[in-house]
Amino acid sequence: LSQKPEGGYDMRMVMGSFVAKLSFNEMCIVLKEQKAWRQVRDFFAWMKLQLCYNPSVIAYTIVLRAYGQVGKIKLAEETFLEMLDAGCEPDEIACGTMLCTYARWGRHKAMLSFYSAIQERGVVLPVAVYNFMLSSLQKKSLHRDVVQIFKDMTDKSVAPNHFTFTVVICSMVKDGLLEEGLGTLYRMKSLGFAPEEITYSRLISSYVKEGKQEIALRIYEDMRSCGIAPSNFTCASLLNLYYKNGDYTKALSLFSEMERYKIGADEVIYGLLIRIYGKLGLYEDAERTFEEAERLGHLSDEKTYTTMAQVHLNAGNFVKALKTMELMRSQNILFSRFAYTILLRCYMMKGDLGFAEQTFLCLSKTGFPDSVSCNDMLKLYIREGLFDKAKNLIFQIRKENVVVDEELCRTMMKMYSKEGMLVEVEQLTQELRENGSLKNSNFIQTVSMLLHAGDGKFEREKYTVLATGLPDGNALELMLTLYLENDNSIRAGCTLDVLLETPDGLSVANQLISKFIREGDASKAETLCDLLTKRGSRPESGVSASIINLYGKQQKLEKVKEIVSAIDASAAYRAEIYNSIIDTFANCGELVKAFHFYKECRDKGIDASPTAISVLVNKLTNHGMHREAEDVINRSFRDNVVLDTIAYNTFIKAMLEAGKLHFATRIYERMLSMGVSTSIQTYSIMLSVYGRQWNLDKAKEIFNMAQSMGILDEILYSNLISLYGKSGRAQEASEMFAEMQERGIKPGK
Repeated sequence: LSQKPEGGYDMRMVMGSFVAKLSFNEMCIVLKEQKAWRQVRDFFAWMKLQLCYNPSVIAYTIVLRAYGQVGKIKLAEETFLEMLDAGCEPDEIACGTMLCTYARWGRHKAMLSFYSAIQERGVVLPVAVYNFMLSSLQKKSLHRDVVQIFKDMTDKSVAPNHFTFTVVICSMVKDGLLEEGLGTLYRMKSLGFAPEEITYSRLISSYVKEGKQEIALRIYEDMRSCGIAPSNFTCASLLNLYYKNGDYTKALSLFSEMERYKIGADEVIYGLLIRIYGKLGLYEDAERTFEEAERLGHLSDEKTYTTMAQVHLNAGNFVKALKTMELMRSQNILFSRFAYTILLRCYMMKGDLGFAEQTFLCLSKTGFPDSVSCNDMLKLYIREGLFDKAKNLIFQIRKENVVVDEELCRTMMKMYSKEGMLVEVEQLTQELRENGSLKNSNFIQTVSMLLHAGDGKFEREKYTVLATGLPDGNALELMLTLYLENDNSIRAGCTLDVLLETPDGLSVANQLISKFIREGDASKAETLCDLLTKRGSRPESGVSASIINLYGKQQKLEKVKEIVSAIDASAAYRAEIYNSIIDTFANCGELVKAFHFYKECRDKGIDASPTAISVLVNKLTNHGMHREAEDVINRSFRDNVVLDTIAYNTFIKAMLEAGKLHFATRIYERMLSMGVSTSIQTYSIMLSVYGRQWNLDKAKEIFNMAQSMGILDEILYSNLISLYGKSGRAQEASEMFAEMQERGIKPGK
């Protein structure tokens, strides 16, 4: 009959020969054996016409089950109502069948309504029905209902089984009821049920997300004590926990444990390992892990590529970072905003302005870039000296209402201070204080304080800053630069006063002067030096020497003289200054003054440096002042100045050019006796000295010494060959030339 369509048979005719021959129980058996719901319906209708039929919950339950299996919910509901009308009290089987029908076909609202009704009738359902309901509700993420029904089970003393606990713990975790979930796990174990790894894993993962490390680790240890090997998902959760807490040693230990138990790592785990290796500075290990993931086919997520690129960037290796991002592009992985942010950082570090601007434009197409990307682009513009572009970007940042973090704020302030844009600094500071985004920033508080330098609010602002700690050093430096750029010596002096009150204030001031000197800005350097001097401090000797050198390069010798006239310090301080003065005047061609300062230096017992002496002797010699050069050399020897190879070479050459050949020889002999290393220049000069003396034996001896040290060159050969030729010793000259060619030394090179 099951093969025939609706209306293809008449149940009364089919069953005609069985009238009055079947008992009620036999009819129930036949009803149960029907394969299709239509046959169940039709046979039940025939069954109810028989004299032996008595309304029974058993028969109705069979019909309900048949309808429920094929989703005929309306027929099932009608049948259930008919059962009630017939005076049959539904038992737990009938009710359970109806509940399972609702659950199977996702009719959860009707199921819960029906469940409430049977609760009122005091029907106690079997655990299998509860499990069916719980599983169905969980699949639809109705976790709160799962938890409530589980509580009802407990109240009715229905004993849950392994499946019940597994489903309920999962729902408790997903509903954020971690403590209840953990308590249910312990209850499950106390009843002799062994939780599965996935149950432990869900709890561990959730406690990790909550930052409750100790509980997560306790659950993990409990799981391991039961002999359950962790899944890679559990391992990923723990690795993430260790990473967040900076416990990298435990993370690597866990990874070793994974390898020992042959637990396969997925892309998430590889990404975490790369990040951990990066934090530990183990860049090669991070790269090796990335390559292993690539080899195993575990590279499909943008996060893994960007993580590796970030590790390379932290190592300062923007080339490898760029290669990683290019590899990601070659795999047709779409770039997110974050990926473009990393790419921009690569180009910023590389200094590739063109590609950086292209990347910034790509970012802008998905919304104006965030503070991190704006900061990178702004830094690049400032580094490249593109101040107009930097100003335009800052204008866009403020126009687009970008949330300015402290790093971006510092970079913007740096730009403003370089350009002396005091009004813009005041406006930006006011904006940031009003919107409260950096209200607790020591940097902004320090800038705000210094904007009141010299007015009545300064002391109050200063008190506010000092109440929370020391002023921000970077802010002090930037504001000092800003006021110097604006020639505002009063505010600059006030800012310097605050700077000098900090522990490293004088050192910072000296560094700032040195920075101005490197940038060729003598005016700011000089102004800051004057401000320091007025406050009873002075620049470090090296800084003063650098200023002198800068003035020398700019041919501002009068400025050098002003500094010289102001020198009143210790011998150690004056020594570096005098050396710088000597060097500056010598390089500027003011040799008389240079020689004068050298003598003054010696008369005051200040040691001139070998470099200053060497420069002075060389310049005096080049200008034909041989007597003065000889005087400097003799003074150096009398004072037992410790000279280096360059100084001795300069002395020998100076006396060679002065025609003082015997003195040149004595200088060379002194050099050897003092144990000063000789160089190829030494031997070349001495060959010329002995050549001028026509002392061929000594010349050959010098040549042999150079040869024994393996430092022969074309000049030495040419000098000796020339000397042989001028002495009429053509044979030796020819032999020497042949030897030079054999050694592969080409003439004239």
